[in-house]
Amino acid sequence: MIWRSSKIAPEGTHHVLGNAPMYAQRFDEVLEFHEPGLAPVRQNGKAWHIRPDGTAVYGRRFLRTFGYYEGLAAVCDADGWHHIRPDGTDLYALRYAWCGNFQEGRCAVRDQDGSYFHLGSDGAPTYAGRWRYAGDFREGFAVVQSSDGRSTHIGLDGKLTHHQWFLDLDVFHKGFARARDYEGWTHIDIDGLPAYGRRFAAIEPFYNGQARVERFDGALEVIDESGQRVVELRPPLRSEFASLSSDMVGFWRTQTIQAAVELGVFEALPATSEALARTCGLALRRVPRLLRALRELRLIRPVGDEWQMTERGRYLQSAHPLTLAGAATEYGRYLTHMWKRLPDALRAGASWQAPDIFSEVAADASRIERHHRMLMSYARHDYVAVPAALSLQGDERVVDAGGGIGVLVAMLLECYPTLHVTLLDRPEVIERARRRQFNQHIELRAGDLFRRWGLEADVVVMARVLHDWDDRKAIEILRQARAVLQPGGRLFIVEMILTDAGKAGGLCDLHLLMANGGRERTAHEFALLMSEAGFSLKRVHHTPAVTSVIEGVAQ
Repeated sequence: MIWRSSKIAPEGTHHVLGNAPMYAQRFDEVLEFHEPGLAPVRQNGKAWHIRPDGTAVYGRRFLRTFGYYEGLAAVCDADGWHHIRPDGTDLYALRYAWCGNFQEGRCAVRDQDGSYFHLGSDGAPTYAGRWRYAGDFREGFAVVQSSDGRSTHIGLDGKLTHHQWFLDLDVFHKGFARARDYEGWTHIDIDGLPAYGRRFAAIEPFYNGQARVERFDGALEVIDESGQRVVELRPPLRSEFASLSSDMVGFWRTQTIQAAVELGVFEALPATSEALARTCGLALRRVPRLLRALRELRLIRPVGDEWQMTERGRYLQSAHPLTLAGAATEYGRYLTHMWKRLPDALRAGASWQAPDIFSEVAADASRIERHHRMLMSYARHDYVAVPAALSLQGDERVVDAGGGIGVLVAMLLECYPTLHVTLLDRPEVIERARRRQFNQHIELRAGDLFRRWGLEADVVVMARVLHDWDDRKAIEILRQARAVLQPGGRLFIVEMILTDAGKAGGLCDLHLLMANGGRERTAHEFALLMSEAGFSLKRVHHTPAVTSVIEGVAQ
């Protein structure tokens, strides 16, 4: 058992007891000894395990070998990854894209298709499901990640333990696990519930009932298991005064970006300051002031004598497939004035009425193209995971109600080429949709979402439609959707979902109020609207983007 006291020599080529080498052989790399007293080594591109005297345990050679855990070691050969027993024989015949180490009788592996799951000590999968990621077990729990990017815990049987999902997650330690939601980091208990109400920028696991955390203002403190501060370790790096002041001048950023887009700066880059002044017709003495501001916004960077766009800045070029150039103009030139009446909109008994942004856009020929290009970019960015989330058979009659110029329609047909799709929207929107060249047959129908659609369908999809309207009008639209479906027909609502206790989405909610009298909603609020219109909520599918898919069934 002398191997238990061994260490790796500073050169990393052999093992030592005290300062004395344990054997004469030297390797390119050695790792620590593990039970039953074997260590991984590598020499000349080949890897195997050795005994404490440096001799090989078996005759086989691999590309990589790792330590034994619970009597089994992960190895990699030309065919892939697998596990071997102490005598070098294979635990199983299959090969994987990657293998972890056994912990608590389980081991995470990644299959050739990129999916993760756990093996048992017999080498067989311990459950039928597959995950986007799976980690090691600790105290009977493991972290797994679903295809939508959210994580939860499973038990040794592969079943969900608490059905709570998070943006990031850790295994349990001392009865608590680190978890991150849209508000920040917190500690959760075995039931998946936050141990306290606060959120932090970063946290450590609890140690003897206390944990070190970093606040969003940069301060460090130690908290107890109820989230109360025990001691402050570092004062804030940013004052709340400065943070609030920064928030109040957010319009500086909006107007700077809008001005740069309007002046053609991003179309002219890369360029020197002098060339930019000539191309865009700018006062040379003021160009450095604009460039400094754009650099502060991380939109450009200097490279030699030239200024070049960052990856972030490229989104402001008009030719970018996800261009936000139109959005910059919308926010900076058109949408800003609506917010000036926010106090009136919030006062009890005020005469304020919500504007009709759709009619405003339709009446402005110079604005409509830019506005819908903005909506197209947001749709292309946010709807990527939506088609798969619908889990369609592929032969359904689908109505994309309020589907704009057909971005989601194109995505649906790429995923389900044999769908029968009708795109329904306002006449001026459908006119623009006709200019697009769709590969498959799509019926383009101009209409009013609040009046009979004159259609029959198996599925209705509404992406970012209901959030534009108050509850009464949203129910009217849902009733028209119900009228085109037979009982059992499916409704898919693609929207941001607010959490009952969270703060995310609050500003977007106010924006919708000021733009058209609309609102963001919680899952429960969507369920109530659907019930009023003849639907029952079936499930909510979260995607990696800001949107979720709410599935309803026609009653």
